[in-house]
Amino acid sequence: MGLGQQATKWSDGCSIRYRRRQISPRLGALLSERANRTEKYIKISAMRNKQRVVVGIIGIALLAFSAGCKKKVPVATVAPPPPAPAKAEVTPSKAPTIAEFIAEPSTIDRGQSALLRWGVNDASDVEINQGIGAVSSGGDRRVFPDNATTYTLLAKGPGGSATASATLNVTVPPPPLPVTAPAAPAKTIAKRLANEVQDAYFDYDKSDLRDDARSALTNDAGALRSILRDFPKATIVVEGHCDERGSAEYNIALGDRRAASAKEFLGQLDVPPERLRPISYGKERPQCTESNEDCWQKNRRVHFTASEYEPVTQTAVGPKELGGGGQ
Repeated sequence: MGLGQQATKWSDGCSIRYRRRQISPRLGALLSERANRTEKYIKISAMRNKQRVVVGIIGIALLAFSAGCKKKVPVATVAPPPPAPAKAEVTPSKAPTIAEFIAEPSTIDRGQSALLRWGVNDASDVEINQGIGAVSSGGDRRVFPDNATTYTLLAKGPGGSATASATLNVTVPPPPLPVTAPAAPAKTIAKRLANEVQDAYFDYDKSDLRDDARSALTNDAGALRSILRDFPKATIVVEGHCDERGSAEYNIALGDRRAASAKEFLGQLDVPPERLRPISYGKERPQCTESNEDCWQKNRRVHFTASEYEPVTQTAVGPKELGGGGQ
């Protein structure tokens, strides 16, 4: 409410009091009571209006004072959001590198060994072929190949793979010379005749060949041919022998006939007759000296010995020239 309105109401209140004096006491009492109430109301209203005005003025003053004296609070500045972290540059992984892969020595003889040596960087897996398999990134291994061999190293890693090779040459020695037994001493012709040729035997006072004598000479023919082939300058002596009975002259002739019969038979079996020399010893060289039939049978024979001389033909002396009675 404004000040003018309040003044008007106050003047109205004064007019009412003045009139109250002029009206009847009862009415005046009523009016007076009413006037008192009105005045009281007006006072209360005026008081309230004044309080409102004062409070408003004080509020405005306080507001103005507080606005002038109040410390300015700095406005908090909102920090800008941190910049997004820069993406870390992804460095590509390095490919494995093989620093070393060699065989020492590079050439060996069969049966010897060599040392494989290697060194690898930036690899997660390393392996060597030829049955060696997975190995560490650095090391060595002794190998024993029988032939020339190429070893290959394979290194793998996140950045790729790498390979290297090392060749080990193996020298194969020539085969050893065959070990031969010492040559047996060469057999002489006499030993061969003694070991390979057998005697042929005759009946009492006979020079013709019986069956067992033919069989023995047949076996002798092959041995004699071989011996004459191995001793091209040798001559085989065909000796005729007799037992002790009869005269020496008769037995010389009988021994000669026995030697001649053996030579003729061997000639028929392709033994060169010109390289056979018959001779008779009669009863002068007995093989057995006892006087019985078994011993005499051993002495009635043809025996073979060697001669280094050239073949010589000997003319046999007949029994008529030497006399009879031979054994």
